[in-house]
Amino acid sequence: MKQILLIAAFTFICLAGYSQATPPKDTTKFWTIHGQNTFLINQSSFSNWAAGGVNSVAANIVLDYDFNYKKGVWSWDNKAIAGYGLSKQNGTGWRKNDDRIILNSLLGRQASKYWLYTFYMNFQTQFTKGYNYDALGNRTLISAPFAPANLTFGPGFAYKKSDNFRINISPAAARITIVQNDSLSSIGSFGVTPGKKSLFEFGASLDAYYKVNLVENISFENILKLYSNYLKTPGNIYMDYTANIFMKVNKLVTVNAGLELISDPNTKVPVQSNGVTEYHSLLQVKQIFGAGVTYKF
Repeated sequence: MKQILLIAAFTFICLAGYSQATPPKDTTKFWTIHGQNTFLINQSSFSNWAAGGVNSVAANIVLDYDFNYKKGVWSWDNKAIAGYGLSKQNGTGWRKNDDRIILNSLLGRQASKYWLYTFYMNFQTQFTKGYNYDALGNRTLISAPFAPANLTFGPGFAYKKSDNFRINISPAAARITIVQNDSLSSIGSFGVTPGKKSLFEFGASLDAYYKVNLVENISFENILKLYSNYLKTPGNIYMDYTANIFMKVNKLVTVNAGLELISDPNTKVPVQSNGVTEYHSLLQVKQIFGAGVTYKF
């Protein structure tokens, strides 16, 4: 409960700060700044329920900001996302269900009406340590802050119809995976050579974004990232796909549902088989659903 109270307090401070402070006017008109703070909570409770069930509670906070610049033929789009969430079921204690820091930057020069020459950068890591739990509740460390941290960058070209539909392709993209945690780097987590703290890859990447209004007050957002490493098994493509549905109840209250699928050849998770722990590269799936408060500006 302490963790949920801390998340709720942080959200309240963010909302209060934005509602009371008047941002300075952008006299240049070149910058467009907007974003949203979202606090979601969901809860299930059962008492003498014939079909059975497990009491649970979860809370998530997501901060999502855009800083976009446009002047003449030049544009610079930046997005920062920070998300963290906790969930609890009877007998398991608190465990995180979301933990991410994402920074995206796309510098573009207009080539034609919808096409741009670009240089892009993407950085991702997390706030806290992550664990894998077995049936007995024993945990194994599988991730940590800057373990991994992924930095991808490179030149390319983009098709941008609007802020809600864009595709960027980089045929010469570098990807650096950082594993700063000693215990994880020593076993070669996330594809690094055991004992090393980083992995360099060079290949091609694709980043796509599409958001559409399905009906009034309901929007559907799609985010896709693909990467192929020229230097080693280019056929083993890294894929990260996120689908979000936002259902607006009123100015502040929303119902959000999210699904994320990750296929990463460099990430192997522990799997118990006949009492033996084996490591496999598996499809990673994350689902989040909840109702809460969203403040946009």
